[in-house]
Amino acid sequence: MTGLRTTFLLAGSLLVAAFPAALFGQSEQATSRNFDTALITTTQVGGTATVGGTVIPYKEITLSAQVPGRITFLAGFEGFHATEGQALVSIDDDGIQARRAAAIAQIHQAEAALRNAQMQYSRELYSPRVNSITGIPGMGAPALFDQFFTRGIADMAGQTSPQLERQADLYAQGTGVAQAQSALVAAQANLDALDAQLRDTSHLAPFDGIIIEKFVEVGDTVQPGMPLIKFAFTDYLRIVADVPVRLAAGLEVGMIVPARLDSGSGTVQAKVVQIFPVADAQRHTVTVKFDLPFGTQGGPGMYVEVTVPDGSVIARAQAAVPPEALIWRGSLPSVFVLENGEPSLRLLRIGYPLPDGRISVVSGLSGGEQIILNPPADLVSGGN
Repeated sequence: MTGLRTTFLLAGSLLVAAFPAALFGQSEQATSRNFDTALITTTQVGGTATVGGTVIPYKEITLSAQVPGRITFLAGFEGFHATEGQALVSIDDDGIQARRAAAIAQIHQAEAALRNAQMQYSRELYSPRVNSITGIPGMGAPALFDQFFTRGIADMAGQTSPQLERQADLYAQGTGVAQAQSALVAAQANLDALDAQLRDTSHLAPFDGIIIEKFVEVGDTVQPGMPLIKFAFTDYLRIVADVPVRLAAGLEVGMIVPARLDSGSGTVQAKVVQIFPVADAQRHTVTVKFDLPFGTQGGPGMYVEVTVPDGSVIARAQAAVPPEALIWRGSLPSVFVLENGEPSLRLLRIGYPLPDGRISVVSGLSGGEQIILNPPADLVSGGN
């Protein structure tokens, strides 16, 4: 009996000794995981300010009626995508077609008048009327005597000048030719004007884009100048914001600033592409346009907040992290910080990109901490 008790005690001692060893082995395995880390550094940065803006299309036009008439065709509703050269709106052209037929008839009439004027000029050139024998028929004897005696005597007396009369007749016929040519040109110009009006009855897409707003329906009667539709290129989006003058002074074309859209897609990087040269005299703001990255979730008309540097604030030390350390779990960015060898999730408020590629951190970190780069998707605080 004593030997059996000794055996149980020995087995229990071995089992108890084995548990701490197993626990120690698990702890070593949990803490021995290797991460790619970086040391958080600080940088001297100025203050920032947030300004509100609106998302706009890269290009936008408003198609207006150029001729009066009735709408006979609309390509589609808002959101309809059209390619360059595709018909978007058509207006009834029956009245213009009728006037065009009349203009073609005027051209034919002007061409006939021109041919007749050219023929009369040729006749005067080769058979002058000043030498023609007119009078009673029957060999034209009375007219012949008038040709030889009366005209001859009048010419000798200085009362007539056959050469001057011939020049006058040629000039008159030449004037008739010029007038006929002018009438033909005017008729052709009238036809060209009607053709231009016919082209204005059909509005084509000037570029690939979508209809973002329409003001008419099929059957509406329009007059010149009335808006028909708004057409825009939305593959690329822009931000337009009225920036206070003191903040606009710190912006320059090509600068990258963070922007947050109402679409909930998080912070995106916007590029300054245009700074208007004149400030608004009433609001004392400068209009600035920013380009959004391709594929940004959102659409024209959305509200957006842009963070711009504020040069009026004294520079201060601020932490900065590499962009590969940031993770997005929800609406706020975060990083994993190594605390006592274990990863700890830390929520941040980030600022704007720095020239060296790092992202400034407004709050959540201080210099000298170790952060994990490219953390695994399944990593949690404590490493479990």
